[in-house]
Amino acid sequence: MTPGSAVYLDNNATTALAPEALDAMLPYLSGLYANPSSAYGPAAAAKKGVAEARAAVAALLGCSPAEIVFTSGATESNHAAILGALSAASGKRHLITSQVEHPSVLLMCRHLERLGMEVSYLPVDSEGRLDLATLPSAIRPDTALISLLWANNETGAIFPIPEAAAIARSRGILFHTDATQAMGKIPVDLRQVPVDLLSCSAHKIHGPKGVGALYVRKGLTLPPLFHGHQERGRRGGTENVPAIVGFGVAARLHDELEREMRRLAALRDRLERGILAFMPCAQVHAQDTPRLPNTSNIGFATLDGEELLHRLEQAGVLASAGAACAAGGHEPSHVLTAMGLPKTSVLASLRFSLGRYSRAEDVDHLLRVLPSILLNLMDVPEIIAREALSCAH
Repeated sequence: MTPGSAVYLDNNATTALAPEALDAMLPYLSGLYANPSSAYGPAAAAKKGVAEARAAVAALLGCSPAEIVFTSGATESNHAAILGALSAASGKRHLITSQVEHPSVLLMCRHLERLGMEVSYLPVDSEGRLDLATLPSAIRPDTALISLLWANNETGAIFPIPEAAAIARSRGILFHTDATQAMGKIPVDLRQVPVDLLSCSAHKIHGPKGVGALYVRKGLTLPPLFHGHQERGRRGGTENVPAIVGFGVAARLHDELEREMRRLAALRDRLERGILAFMPCAQVHAQDTPRLPNTSNIGFATLDGEELLHRLEQAGVLASAGAACAAGGHEPSHVLTAMGLPKTSVLASLRFSLGRYSRAEDVDHLLRVLPSILLNLMDVPEIIAREALSCAH
């Protein structure tokens, strides 16, 4: 299932809406349109749909339905967690995060710095690994919140969230994780991990856009971003019932996660082996650290990544150069830059991300069209181009 007839390899940007989710949503866009907060009978169906979706999302995360707050997406959830934690922290003005967070977290942190808050940005190594030893030394008496992503959207690198959350808990500091890319791709079990706050979004797991969730640990009270009586006073505004219902259905599609992880990892490895067979000097970023089974970020020496993307699209393959929210700009990836890659390598790197509807023939199509594209981009005689792609000197 791809946009048009193209091979879609950009599932970390967004995923195709599952047909099951669409079918479940349609009744709530027509006959079952009542406001779930209303007292009359027809509202009961809408209220029931929201409750069932809440239970499904909670089951995927390993938490209680009462700990799930529906939002408009992960960006709102991230902001609600950060601002809420600061507001509840009795004047504490220090945050800890990493250099490779999603822009929705980093831009919020920079905004807070302009308002007088202080933020410590933990570094990563050349493989995108977070050194946990840097976390305790960054903690201060006025640290209000530690916010670290569970899995990186560009490289797929997985952070040691259970260990980081345990450090925060031992120091009495709230811990938030942006699990937008991890949810539905690797096990996330909040019964086993001492996380206080967690953000996620439906459209990364084949649900609809415009809906997400914030997990708020039982017993923790945060001031809401939007005031109102909905979501037990934790997030005002009439619930987006069709989208919430679709989110719930999408969450239930991940009941065989371990098998899907193995399938996607096999496809990812097939893709990487095929590219490296033709271009041995290509570099798979974060390949030596735990990473998402669906994500491959590959550096194509010093070729022009934007031009490579353009030619891939002409050949029927859709991929990306990094985070979709930053794709319109021309700045190099902050993630790969933080990993120490030179600008030329960063600008030559592409991300391929697989999803529920990715198949072996999609990967094989990429591997068929890519060699000629790479040779043409070299703009030199073929024999010289082949020597360059093989790192011959």
